[in-house]
Amino acid sequence: MRNPFKPGAGHMPPYLAGRHQESEDFAKLLNQDVILKNLVLTGLRGLGKTVLLETFKPMAIQEGWLWAGTDLSESTSISEENLATRLLTDLSVAMSPFVQRREVPPVGFAQETRTVPVHLSFPALRALFDSIPGLALDKLKGVLESVWPFIEASGKKGIIFAYDEAQNLSDHAKKDQYPLSLLLDLFQSLQKKGYRYMLAMVGLPTLFPKLVEARTFAERMFTVMTLRPLSESETTEAVRTPIEAAKEDCPISFDDESVHQVWITSRGYPYFVQYVCREVFDVWVQAINAGSLPQSVPGEEITAKLDSDFFAGRWAKATDRQRELLGVIAELPNADAEFTVREIVESPSNKALERPFSSSHVNQMLVSLAESGLVYKNRYGKYSFAVPLLGDFITRQKEQQEMKESV
Repeated sequence: MRNPFKPGAGHMPPYLAGRHQESEDFAKLLNQDVILKNLVLTGLRGLGKTVLLETFKPMAIQEGWLWAGTDLSESTSISEENLATRLLTDLSVAMSPFVQRREVPPVGFAQETRTVPVHLSFPALRALFDSIPGLALDKLKGVLESVWPFIEASGKKGIIFAYDEAQNLSDHAKKDQYPLSLLLDLFQSLQKKGYRYMLAMVGLPTLFPKLVEARTFAERMFTVMTLRPLSESETTEAVRTPIEAAKEDCPISFDDESVHQVWITSRGYPYFVQYVCREVFDVWVQAINAGSLPQSVPGEEITAKLDSDFFAGRWAKATDRQRELLGVIAELPNADAEFTVREIVESPSNKALERPFSSSHVNQMLVSLAESGLVYKNRYGKYSFAVPLLGDFITRQKEQQEMKESV
């Protein structure tokens, strides 16, 4: 009995539940004759952004688009030159099947020029880039404008440049390097001229504010899809559909009570749904192999394992004083949504501390916590936990600590 559930970074689940509206919205972007809107796909980790991007790729190809892109690492953001290399590399993958006929002047006793085929591979695109005068932006515009006739002649609609982990891209004013601004300027300029080059950027909730900060026109340049957790009915689909698909080979099934327990434990976050179901499946298979009947979902045991596997490493980054502040935040009624510095300072749990946090202190510590990836600040000046279900984990840690101190 093979376990069908796949918790992992970017692993395609056996059934993608609850993303129908996002697929419909992306289909509308694919039907643009003139590119007026690009895509920003954002949300917390564990919501399935990478998986959804992978489902968009075959949709785009079927509609006649070429697809290029990869993960954006921190090294891409070091300089404009690095970003240019990234774009040329990705463009070369899409353009390598195309052949350019290039004239070669006569050599030696030859009297006539020759025409030779040149594949639009990375060396050819790089040579073209280097031959164009101007800044990196001018060179990239020249390359993309030069290859467009080949795309158009092939009958393709255009190219989608899709980048995951795009929140890693930043400008560096102190070093006079602006790779993020270059990227936005490049696509805005090309799209204004009618070239169908579309940008799809995927990342954490900090992504869109960074785009707008770099170029104010980015607010009008993108359609923003913000992924939310699955509803209980969508979670039920994600749990039961893979089991039903393998019903002949799988004697295991999730009854209503079990599915509800998965929903309670995972809160509809796709990664946690896969994680919990995989653990439950393995426990039940072991029970069947031992000649026993599967029992109810072992919620407490799985939660403890999840705490160790997913949360503990992030929690270890925080100092004792930061953990104290996170504990105050976890007790806010809106801890799972958005919170402000004022709400933290004025909360009863903060006032009950021996050393309550002041506004300035909270501001400073939230900046540090954002740098360590535990919280993030949105464009409206409010904060949220950067890790799903972190508030519940912090509450459990506080309860365990209080139990130890009372013994």
